[in-house]
Amino acid sequence: MKFKHEPLNLYLNFKKSAEQFPYSPIIFDQTVGAFPELALETTYQKTHQAIVDKASLLSELGIKKSDKVIIFKSSAFDTYLLAVAVSYLGAVPAMISYHLPAETMDILAGRLDDPWLIYDQVTDQTVTEMKNLKNSKKLSVSKFASQKPSHLVDSQQLDNDEIAYLTHTSGTTGVPKLIAHSANSMGWRWVLQRTVMDWMPDKKEILAFHISPVHSRFNIGVSSAMTFGFGLMPLNDLSRINLVNLFSKHQPYAFETHPNDFVRLANLAKQEPEIFSSIRYLHSTFDAINKETMHTFLSASKHDNPVFLQIYGQSECGPMIWKKHRLSTLADTDAREMGIGMPGLSKARIADENGNECPAGIPGRIHFLSKGRALTYYKEEDRFNKEVYGDWWDTGDWGLMNEEGNLFLHDRQVDLIDKIESNLAIEDLLLDQHDFLDEVVIIRDKSGKPQPILALADNAEMDWSAWWASIVDLPFLNEPILMAYDEIPRTATMKVQRLALERDLAK
Repeated sequence: MKFKHEPLNLYLNFKKSAEQFPYSPIIFDQTVGAFPELALETTYQKTHQAIVDKASLLSELGIKKSDKVIIFKSSAFDTYLLAVAVSYLGAVPAMISYHLPAETMDILAGRLDDPWLIYDQVTDQTVTEMKNLKNSKKLSVSKFASQKPSHLVDSQQLDNDEIAYLTHTSGTTGVPKLIAHSANSMGWRWVLQRTVMDWMPDKKEILAFHISPVHSRFNIGVSSAMTFGFGLMPLNDLSRINLVNLFSKHQPYAFETHPNDFVRLANLAKQEPEIFSSIRYLHSTFDAINKETMHTFLSASKHDNPVFLQIYGQSECGPMIWKKHRLSTLADTDAREMGIGMPGLSKARIADENGNECPAGIPGRIHFLSKGRALTYYKEEDRFNKEVYGDWWDTGDWGLMNEEGNLFLHDRQVDLIDKIESNLAIEDLLLDQHDFLDEVVIIRDKSGKPQPILALADNAEMDWSAWWASIVDLPFLNEPILMAYDEIPRTATMKVQRLALERDLAK
């Protein structure tokens, strides 16, 4: 193994990378709200100095070592930079998605025992409605962003096994759980991610990404990229005009986003493939993606043998199972095949409800073994321990393993539908066939039968003839319901909240 384990401290990694690659670029597509001193095109070195200044200011505002600090603001790169500034002080950033309601935020604030909370104009109304947090602990970005510290303070660090970083589960089934990480647990994930990035031959190229900054994958990805000196292009806006302007000017070498964002961009990539032609490496964050979408983006690349890397993982365990896709391999690929683990770092198995391993070819619960597993659910240790089977973690997903040790993902355990082996496989199949659709979701109706929910692509009309022809040989599906893409309830990482959608339709 080329990379040895070492603790991942967000601030110390940023500092070391800025010293090693001071002029590596960071390119924004909009003004950085909490760091107005940074230009749209800046460098590691300048950003590091801004972080030290902001950390010193946060210290003057009252944040100290070991304090919990909720970062609850618009989905932008300054969310991560604030987390690095909080880490500079030895405080613990708690990364919370801006879309959560006040009632949920009050529950999370209660678990964190009188935390600080940093917010902005996007979350201002929600913070106003919160009842479980002192006003003196609420820090508005608009009020402190332009302030300067009176002096710089020294950095302090927590022990490597202490809780140093908090993210949360997707909340697809209720109130999110707070996932606790230490520098040591994040360090194992860092080994795996740097191993993957080391396969890329051209270091210091620009990596473009549109990922939720509160996702556990974000800090690992950014920290890993910075150790190689890659240029960073965090994207807030995936509109055509923004991508044309930035991609034509800066020619990014890699692009990562959530699977559903790739699906939405696929029609643009078909119509104007030149927008994405500079990209050699594509990556969908911690989830599966359909074949036609992968084919579309690989075909747009001007490079020989471009790669679409699929990494399947979970916030509690980090990146786990990986598979490379190329144009030459897609035709024979089953999109439900996630691949294999990283030797020495991660692997999967299939188990029954009692935690006993299932034979190859028998579907069951997907378990992960990860050296980078989170420490616990903060203040909900019993819920965490219920998913632990010795060294193995029950992901809540359902699938099978073939004789060769390749993992196939079928569905979430809570989403299983009688007489359907895999909802996700059917959704992939239908998305692959129909350009007029941006989303296919199959949920249960009141009686438990499979109910398709469809979202049309922009400026597209429903082709009913093509739809009915495509489902002739499939298991029975109800007549589909059309919904606007933005009306489908989603998590911070754009996953469909299937149970919430079922509840909404039941009303």
